[in-house]
Amino acid sequence: MNKREFISTTAAIGLASMMPLFSQTNNKFNIYDLNNTVNQSGEYQLPKLDYSYDALEPYFDAQTMELHHSKHHLAYVNGLNTAHKKIKEFIETGDFSTIKHWERELAFHGGGHFLHSIFWKVLSKKQTKPSKNLEKYINNSFGSLDNFKKLFKAASNSVEGSGWGIMHYEPISDRLIIMQAERQGNLTQWVTFPILPLDVWEHAYYLKYQNRRAEYIDAFFNIINWDYVSDQFENILKLYK
Repeated sequence: MNKREFISTTAAIGLASMMPLFSQTNNKFNIYDLNNTVNQSGEYQLPKLDYSYDALEPYFDAQTMELHHSKHHLAYVNGLNTAHKKIKEFIETGDFSTIKHWERELAFHGGGHFLHSIFWKVLSKKQTKPSKNLEKYINNSFGSLDNFKKLFKAASNSVEGSGWGIMHYEPISDRLIIMQAERQGNLTQWVTFPILPLDVWEHAYYLKYQNRRAEYIDAFFNIINWDYVSDQFENILKLYK
């Protein structure tokens, strides 16, 4: 697939439908390493973490991590499975009277499930740095790593209400961009790839940081798994270069 074909294909695919495609194991690529987010029956499932709930202390506390993963993320998994079942029923019965609601549920819970699945992967207490290629893209896109941090923190801290701050790769311009995602289903360009998401819903930080979102965001920068982020970035580049 060349660059033009790739961009034309991805432009028509939303986040909820895009992620499972990229997580399939076909010996060619496996972006985001999300195979454990779907079981053998094709149902979505809560992925296991690569670390214990207390592994990110003192930056992210164990109680919040456990609630965040085992309760909040699980709710997105259940909601996504329910939405798919309802839409399947509509196809079988021909009754699409409530399709508007369930399409919203599909986007909302799909966004929650897959963004969280990536979010868990970008966390680690290992002292890592962006790869040379990712650092080059960061410098070209934002001027410097320090500028990236300032922009990412400002965008994440100013999300109105609940949502995410996310660094994306935009293949059309071949650069990195930072966008907000309110309620994880809005404010997307659709043709971009999220590579560094930060959950700024209150459930992600309120037990430890209360209303001090900025402190939570600062803590995040101490536990970014740049090895994972760099690897996924390289996998994305391979798709069209």
